[in-house]
Amino acid sequence: MYKEFFGLRANPFNVNPDPRYLFLTRHTEEALACLTYGIQSRKGFVLLTGEVGTGKTTLINKLLEWLRLQQVATAFIFNSRLNTTQFLDYMMADFGIPCDSKAKSQILLRLYNWLLDRYRAGETAVLIVDEAQNLTDEVLEEIRMLTNLETFTEKLLQIVLVGQPELEQKLKQPQLRQLRQRLTLRAKTHPLTLEESKAYVQQRLRIAGSNGQQIFEPESVVAIHRYASGIPRVINLLCEHCLVSAFVDQQKVIAPSVVDVVARDFDLADGTAAGVMTAPPPLAQEKLDLVETLRSLADLADRLREEDEDKDLPRERKV
Repeated sequence: MYKEFFGLRANPFNVNPDPRYLFLTRHTEEALACLTYGIQSRKGFVLLTGEVGTGKTTLINKLLEWLRLQQVATAFIFNSRLNTTQFLDYMMADFGIPCDSKAKSQILLRLYNWLLDRYRAGETAVLIVDEAQNLTDEVLEEIRMLTNLETFTEKLLQIVLVGQPELEQKLKQPQLRQLRQRLTLRAKTHPLTLEESKAYVQQRLRIAGSNGQQIFEPESVVAIHRYASGIPRVINLLCEHCLVSAFVDQQKVIAPSVVDVVARDFDLADGTAAGVMTAPPPLAQEKLDLVETLRSLADLADRLREEDEDKDLPRERKV
């Protein structure tokens, strides 16, 4: 709705993990390099962790994009609320491996033979599990056992576990020490610094089609960074609703006062990004409804005016 007003082709602050908008900081580049190296070198187990909203899924989507270009077979499990049987079924289906039997032994045998065929052809396979902090100990142990599918020299299946910092704490449990010992590489995502936040906002605006004309005052971006604590997802939410609010008020440049109002709508006035709502606050929704109503009235007035002109009637109309 506001794209034309600000001269944009696309929504720059969509919260979906679109790999086109991946912002490469030093930490992000290191994490992506760690993931690609671990897969190419057949290290077996790679761990990616980071705070909520710091771009883990966007990074994984970028990795998946690269893997598909390399024609690497992948299975991506994004719903971690699965038991062992469901986990194995999902993995086999996403790899595209047919298996008529539901017996665990037959599933694992079919998987092993499929991985061996790929290995002989010089190919590899990658299993990526998102939100891994929600996996039960039983499923995590099953994932560990999958690393036993190997030759004398290399792992046949490359596994990437992705999760929040709670995953690291979970892996410190004594019953999961065997899994922890098999983690060969670890990568992390981090909140953005102030300078990174400034560059992040500018990059997303540029990718969305901005011609470089100022949309956010410099002090506004500083306020956004402060309220969001440098977390990209929260920066997106704040920027999105700032654009909506500025459009409703027909303001071409977003002042810090607009950011303050939006931050209060999201209960971020204390500068903490925890517990942020993902739905528009009531005030923002009311503004959106008002704009739609005004547009409808304007369209109706235009139609009535055209009808009057066609009938050569006086332009005034009694209501």
